[in-house]
Amino acid sequence: MAEVEAIKDLDKVRLISHLLEIRCSKQMADIWNIGLNLALRISDLLSIKFTDIRDGRLIIFEGKTGKRAEIKLNDKAQLLINNIQLKHRNHIYLFQSFRNRQSINRKPKPLNRRSVTKAFMLVGEELGIRLGTHSMRKSRGFHLYKKTNDIARVMKMLRHSSEGVTLRYIGIDQEVIDTDFVELEI
Repeated sequence: MAEVEAIKDLDKVRLISHLLEIRCSKQMADIWNIGLNLALRISDLLSIKFTDIRDGRLIIFEGKTGKRAEIKLNDKAQLLINNIQLKHRNHIYLFQSFRNRQSINRKPKPLNRRSVTKAFMLVGEELGIRLGTHSMRKSRGFHLYKKTNDIARVMKMLRHSSEGVTLRYIGIDQEVIDTDFVELEI
């Protein structure tokens, strides 16, 4: 699988949301926008049930690590989730599969990661960027780091155990380091 990137330009973050909605579906744009705000792996994001959300918090156990993730929802995430719940009152999953014939008269299931990956790759190709499902998580980490310059805080949010892994993950590479040296004159 090709390495995907953090989206470092906030205008491009908004453009991706817009393109996902018009090229794919509102549901794909919601996945992008909520994913940016929750910084979860795609498998965990897609497995969210409405019952996992209580009192403005999402509480899940991550599939990959088994770690408990308790996330206070910000206003944007809460609004998007509320809108989905109002529109799909009978859904169990936040991102439930409901468009294809296989989902009719079957036990409810979340969207699969393959369909999300396909939608993200389509928009990524249009924009000439390596966009994938990890781009949401990487982008959130990158923007938190740029805002705070606190790698420990980013590590905690992403539930990583190494600074080096986190820096690589969010795309703090030699180009960013070079820019920091050029822009900061003392």
